[in-house]
Amino acid sequence: MLTFIAILLILASLFLMLIILAQNPKGGGLSSTFGGTSQIIGARQTADFLEKATWYVSIGILVVVIISIFFIPGEQVKESRESMMSSQIEEMAAPMPQTQAEQNQAEGQQ
Repeated sequence: MLTFIAILLILASLFLMLIILAQNPKGGGLSSTFGGTSQIIGARQTADFLEKATWYVSIGILVVVIISIFFIPGEQVKESRESMMSSQIEEMAAPMPQTQAEQNQAEGQQ
């Protein structure tokens, strides 16, 4: 399920980039290509469509991200991190054995 959500987010992000690149803040871009008002989709309708599409895709990405939070196993991730840390601690090397001189010195101080 997480793979599907990740692919969906990637595709939506790419689509959002294309929509944003098609816009031109000064009235050009894709809307200037369809310049005549006698056409079915004029310049203003194209700009409105691109703006609405930007909002809808952005909101869709936000909703998918929020929904994906419920599919990520939070406790399992936390437990796996803790078990990895505890296994690494257990695998750490034991302290080096003391030399004969250090043992004699330690016994002399007691």
